[in-house]
Amino acid sequence: MEEFIILMRLDIITKEAQPSPEQLQVYMQQYHDWVGGIAAQDKFAGGTGLSKEGKVLHFNSVITDGPYAEIKESIAGFITIRAKDLDEAVRLAKDCPILKGKGNTVEVRQVVATHNNA
Repeated sequence: MEEFIILMRLDIITKEAQPSPEQLQVYMQQYHDWVGGIAAQDKFAGGTGLSKEGKVLHFNSVITDGPYAEIKESIAGFITIRAKDLDEAVRLAKDCPILKGKGNTVEVRQVVATHNNA
């Protein structure tokens, strides 16, 4: 099994795109059900949500506020899953309830080693 990260992007600034507290509760339940289904298959490896605020570090020690909200789309969170290949990872990701929101996206990428374990 390989590891894949599922990045969930949401529109965080368009007022009409923001859920009401009641909608948010429904969406969170759908999200937990989706993750629970992946975990039931023993394919969930971890994940978490992310705050809207942060800092971006650049070359030459430049630090700016970020993420940049003007791009509308922000990474809201991620999960890591185990799958035999990219196709299986995409099949698991396509049921992500984030995709029910207009303008929201999910990105699936394989986790690869960046160093030798020698």
